[in-house]
Amino acid sequence: MNAYQPVESLRQDLAEKGVKYAMASYVDIHGAIKGKFVPLNHLDRMMKGSELYTGAALDGVPQDINDDEVAAMPDAASATQCTWNRQLAWFASDLHLNGEPFQACSRHILKRQLAAAAELGFSFNLGIETEFFLFKDTEDGGFAPISDRDVLDKPCYDPSVLMDNLPIIDEIVDAMNEQGWDVYSFDHEDANGQFETDFMFTDALNMADRLVYFRMMANEIARKHGAFASFMAKPFADRTGSGAHFNMSLADIDSGKNLFEPDGDDPHQCGVSPLAYHFIAGVLKHARAICAVIAPTVNSYKRLVQRGAMSGSTWAPVYCCYGNNNRTNMLRIPSQGGRVECRAPDISGNPYLGAAMMLAAGLEGIREKLEPGEPHRENMNDHSLAEIKAMGIEMLPRTLGEAVDAFEADPLSRDVFGDLMFDSFIDFKRSEWEQYHNLVSDWEVKRYLKMF
Repeated sequence: MNAYQPVESLRQDLAEKGVKYAMASYVDIHGAIKGKFVPLNHLDRMMKGSELYTGAALDGVPQDINDDEVAAMPDAASATQCTWNRQLAWFASDLHLNGEPFQACSRHILKRQLAAAAELGFSFNLGIETEFFLFKDTEDGGFAPISDRDVLDKPCYDPSVLMDNLPIIDEIVDAMNEQGWDVYSFDHEDANGQFETDFMFTDALNMADRLVYFRMMANEIARKHGAFASFMAKPFADRTGSGAHFNMSLADIDSGKNLFEPDGDDPHQCGVSPLAYHFIAGVLKHARAICAVIAPTVNSYKRLVQRGAMSGSTWAPVYCCYGNNNRTNMLRIPSQGGRVECRAPDISGNPYLGAAMMLAAGLEGIREKLEPGEPHRENMNDHSLAEIKAMGIEMLPRTLGEAVDAFEADPLSRDVFGDLMFDSFIDFKRSEWEQYHNLVSDWEVKRYLKMF
C-alpha cells in the first residue's frame, strides 16, 4: 500500500479484495503480535488511533493499571491482506500515549535508531533468515515432526521430508510472495521437523514488520493443516536450534548505494568496506549486551553452545569474534561480501529491539572509528578456552541471567531502550530466569531422587 494513500481510497481497495476487518497490530516485549479487529467501515477512526490498550495487561509493556491507555497508530504502508483469512487485513502500528510516541514501543525504539542512522546519511538494510519447526501434536501430549520419514540423524537438505511438508511450506511461500517478499530458496534444515525460508532483504523497519507477521502467518497456515509452527529456539537437546541470522548493511540514504561494498578498499580482505569494519567493531564491543535481546529466552542459551547436536555441530556461535565465510564466528562476512551476518539471533527474538541494539552498536563503531582486529578464518571451536582468552576474545553469555547482567551493565542498553523499556526488560527477564530456576526438572529428579 501507499503510505500517502487517502484512507477512503485504502478502505475501498481493501473492501474490493473482500476484507471485512482491519487489525491495528503492535508487539509485546517478546515480539508477539497483539491487536484488535475493527470493521472496515471504521478504518478512518482506526488510522487516527481509536484503538486503545491497557499496557499493564501485556508482557513487558511498562504501564500500571491506573495509567492512560496506549493507542495503536497504524502504518498505512504496511497494510497486508491475510492469505489464510482474506477477510482480515493486518497493519503494523506504533504505540502512542497522550498523543505522543510511547517511549517503550518496540517499533518506535527501532525508529529512533533509524533516525540516528539517517542523521549520518545512512539507511539500514536487513535480511532475516527464518528458521522454524513444523510439528504435530501426539496422543501422549507431546509433539513430533509431521513426516514419519523425518528420522535421519542428519536430515539437512532432505528433499523427501521437504516434499512431505510441502502442502504447508508451499502455502507459506505463496503467501510470502503474494506480499512481494521474493522468496528465493527454502529447505529442510539440520534438525528433524526444521525448515528455513530465505527471501530478499529490505529496510530494517519493514523487515522487522515482516518477521513478526511471518510468525503469525506460518502458525495460522500450519494449523489449517492440523499442525503447528514452533519458534522456540531449541526444542530438542540433541538437535540444532532455530536461528534468525541478521544480514546487515548500510546504504547511502540518497542514492541507495551499498556502503559495505569494498570498492577496492578492504583492509582485512573479507569482502567489506572500512565502514563495515567499524560497524563490526561496534557490534563486537557490545555483543554480550546485545545477546540478551537477540537470544532472549532461557532456551536460547541451549542453542548457543559448541556441541549438542547429532549432526556434529550446533551451527551457532559462542565467541564474540568475526571473520570471513566462517560459520564459527558470531559475525560472518559471506563469500559474496557487501554485508555482515550476525549468527547469534534466534527466531524467538523481538526483531525491532534486536535490530535497534545492533544498529546502535554499529553506529557507535562508525562514529568512534573502532577497529575489530584481525579476522578469524579458522574453526574457532578447535581453540581451547585458554587460547581464546589469550587472543582477547570474549565468550557470549552462557545463560539468560548472564546476558541480562551484561545488558544492564552496558550504557548502550539504556540509551537504546529508554528508561521505561530498559527497566521493564530487565525486570521481566530476571523474573523469567528466577522462575526457571525454581522449577524442578525431570533431569534433577532422575539424577538426585535416589542418589543418596
